[in-house]
Amino acid sequence: MVDINVVVANNIVDQMKKHNTKQIDLAKAIGVTKQIMSKMLNGSRMINIAELHKIADYFHIRMDDLMKVPAPTYERNVVKAFMGKVNSDAAREALHTVDELADMIIFHANVRDNAELMSETWEM
Repeated sequence: MVDINVVVANNIVDQMKKHNTKQIDLAKAIGVTKQIMSKMLNGSRMINIAELHKIADYFHIRMDDLMKVPAPTYERNVVKAFMGKVNSDAAREALHTVDELADMIIFHANVRDNAELMSETWEM
């Protein structure tokens, strides 16, 4: 079951990232404290309709946009799926390196498995 508080909070956070907005700026704009804004954004405090309206106005979007449940996306590559959840550039780079190493290991395993076939001379 989808928790609408978390959905709305995630949509607000997405808008904040898109508009390069800080929590304190949004809190001031809608007339709440930084602590209340923090609770709103972590999904532990329900956002009332008046606050939702002010947030939508602040970002120049419709309230419906803040309430949309995102369609599930399924990344088949586990490393790339995990990379999307990593926030630091160093961790992202390390996972990219791991992904490249995994590709090399698979390639060399395939070469070893097919060594006999690859060592045959080609006939023209």
